[in-house]
Amino acid sequence: MKTYLFTYEQNMPIPLAQAWDFFSSPLNLAKITPVEMGFTVTSPFNEQTKMYEGMIITYKITPLFGIKMDWMTEITHVKDGQYFVDEQRFGPYALWHHQHHFKEIPGGVHMTDILNYAIPYGPIGTLANAILVKKQVEKIFEHRRKAIIEMFGEYGV
Repeated sequence: MKTYLFTYEQNMPIPLAQAWDFFSSPLNLAKITPVEMGFTVTSPFNEQTKMYEGMIITYKITPLFGIKMDWMTEITHVKDGQYFVDEQRFGPYALWHHQHHFKEIPGGVHMTDILNYAIPYGPIGTLANAILVKKQVEKIFEHRRKAIIEMFGEYGV
């Protein structure tokens, strides 16, 4: 199985506590995901729900070609105010391991995402990544970058 590494970094002009509060709420993920992905959290959470190790989060998602899929992730590691990790338990990937790191910097927060993923179906999955999936992952994070700027402002401006 071929695995892929995607790393993304962004600075935000907000306090660490505010960044952590936003990103540690499972419901906020839909706010930074492209609308066309039809991303909906189906777990019975409310706005006060905060993540914890062992938390299972279920979603409906339309990643490609309008095909709706179920997705389940587990929050496997949490260090309050510093990082958390989500791992797919069921969904479109053969592997999904996503680290979210937060570090206080002058005037804001530096956020780093480290995503390791794999596509099922052997050589067909490798081709699908080259043609579609890698571009889709990049598009999601670019959308997220813009959404974060709209919500919190641009760092250093």
